[in-house]
Amino acid sequence: MKKLRMAIMGAGGIASCMARTIAEMENVERYAIGSRSLEKAEAFASEYGFARAYGSYEELVRDENVDLVYIATPHSEHFENAKLCIAHGRPVLCEKAFTANAAQACELLEMAEKAGVFITEAIWVRYLPMLETIRKELADGIIGEPTMLTANLGYVISQVPRLRRPELAGGALLDVGVYPLNFALMIFGGEVAKVSSVCTYTDTGVDEQNSATLIYEDGKVAVLNSSMLSLSDRKGIIYGTKGFMIVENINNFESLTVYDQDRREIKHIDCPPQISGYEYEVEACIRALEEGRLECPQMPHAETIRVMKMMDAMRAEWGIRYPFE
Repeated sequence: MKKLRMAIMGAGGIASCMARTIAEMENVERYAIGSRSLEKAEAFASEYGFARAYGSYEELVRDENVDLVYIATPHSEHFENAKLCIAHGRPVLCEKAFTANAAQACELLEMAEKAGVFITEAIWVRYLPMLETIRKELADGIIGEPTMLTANLGYVISQVPRLRRPELAGGALLDVGVYPLNFALMIFGGEVAKVSSVCTYTDTGVDEQNSATLIYEDGKVAVLNSSMLSLSDRKGIIYGTKGFMIVENINNFESLTVYDQDRREIKHIDCPPQISGYEYEVEACIRALEEGRLECPQMPHAETIRVMKMMDAMRAEWGIRYPFE
């Protein structure tokens, strides 16, 4: 099988992480990097071993040798960047949050379907092998019937310029809060009856900390917190009728530990060795493309839209609209 010729759109920090990851993947070629600056693209290509460097995104997508484009630009740019890829028939792995809002997501996915072009959201936790391990342990009844979960994710990142800028769809929710939300949906599913949420604001008008409570139709409850002001424990805790499970790092599952009714540890599982964790979403794309799919089963388009609609509703509750909306 030939190597997947992968291109990266955007040459920032997350693009660097992906570049380092695919450098260690035998079935992926570091083919092209695209930036709005040729100088930056050439520096990136030189540092990470990419064969081609383009000083515009338009040049990148016109390259017919590109098998997959990883979009690593700010949230506000995903919609237009992905549209550009689809218009040129280039398959897309788009970094989370998929778009800035649900309307953009729906339009983008409809466009991709009509064009017959593959696209998926790069919410990497959806592709991690540990997710299936967590689900299996819960299905086996190790903590009885799960009834509640909590998930927290916070980093001291409020000084990052793009996160403070409304015009770049900044704020904690799309950057950090998307992980607790996905954790709840991955574990408890999408049958949510009610969402109540609150946030605090930066001086630029985006959310800096937020908290949401999800009430499920079957009575389950999920309490989710995210912050760009403070460092959190990153834990996801699932509470059941016979015990509870602690998942370390909901941003890249490191381990799960199960406790019984007496709060005694009865099981511990560490995650398998990995490059960075990003490799699993790339491998999922390769399989989907080989099978002729237009989406990845790990993150179906319907689930991407569900997440975007929930985040839209939370922002509406907070009175936050981006300037371009």
